[in-house]
Amino acid sequence: MSDWLQHGEWLGNPALAWVIAGAAALGGYLLAHSAAAILGARLRKLAERTHRNGFAIAARVVEATRGWLLLLIAIAIALDFLHFGKTLEDVKNAQHWLRLLTYALVGVQIAFWVSTLLVAWLQRSADGDAAQPVNPVMLGVLTWAVQFVVWVTLVLALLAEGGINITAFVASLGVGGVAVALALQNVLGDLFASISIGLDKPFEVGDAIAFESGQGTVTKVGVKSTRIASLSGEELAISNSVLLKSLIHNYSRMKQRRVVFTFRLPFDTSRERIPEAVERVRAIIESEKPIRFDRGYFSGFGEYGLEFEFVYYVLDPSYNVFAAIQQRINLKMLHAWDELGIEFAVPVRKLHPQADGVPTVQTSTAKE
Repeated sequence: MSDWLQHGEWLGNPALAWVIAGAAALGGYLLAHSAAAILGARLRKLAERTHRNGFAIAARVVEATRGWLLLLIAIAIALDFLHFGKTLEDVKNAQHWLRLLTYALVGVQIAFWVSTLLVAWLQRSADGDAAQPVNPVMLGVLTWAVQFVVWVTLVLALLAEGGINITAFVASLGVGGVAVALALQNVLGDLFASISIGLDKPFEVGDAIAFESGQGTVTKVGVKSTRIASLSGEELAISNSVLLKSLIHNYSRMKQRRVVFTFRLPFDTSRERIPEAVERVRAIIESEKPIRFDRGYFSGFGEYGLEFEFVYYVLDPSYNVFAAIQQRINLKMLHAWDELGIEFAVPVRKLHPQADGVPTVQTSTAKE
């Protein structure tokens, strides 16, 4: 055995050199693989103990380390210390290809790390603190796009390192990309709008929203369109890009509901009754729960009577709660008006015949 180690030779290198290179490759692989495993386990425990997303993402990145890539990288680095070929030019060519192979293997491992990092960050941004799960279609498309960019960048870097001029190739890709983008601009606009909805979250599945002439509950956010179950029962499908251009009212995120209501009293209402009517309406509103009274006053002189404006907040965002409270307020106001002997001002049109036989129209209040 010792005689073979001293005098044996394979591919122009002594057997002892092969043994040393193999031992170095194996030792380097075991060291790197063990370090990655230990670091990943420590980061995972820190994430579980501190509940910080940063540690969880770092753990996922470290766990993306591929053992077979570490082994191939260790072997390529060890082989670089050996000499292949009989001439100096052959040795340089062999070293060039080994270094290119090492560059490619390291690049693939870095691509795994970067891809995992970006995907984990996107998932954290999409999930956030939302109670509803993120749209899996949108997240899948976005994940695929990120990975595609990472791997295309790696391929271009490897081609450039191999001595290939990628300028013309990149230029042709740019021209082709512009042509495809022009042909599919509507589809791509909806796709990016879907991604924006998933990341920015102006609404989520299950939210009650209103936009322009439609309103209802969001049932699905797709790649091209959003599906909404309208209040009248049918399903609305609206393009994502068109929807984002609209003013969206998200009723599911209301914390309270602001209510403004007005009424009129006739001009000949007793002057003593006006402040009393204001105080009675205020007392009626403040007696309701859950309500926060804001203001109420005699606001001005209208075309048909004295105008009053009252504002209050319903601390429960439910529309049914607001409707029930407003109904009780209206009924109590009717009873209060009976007690005070006043009426609401209602416009009435009367026909007054003239001497020439042509009637004229006069508008007045009901009390008049």
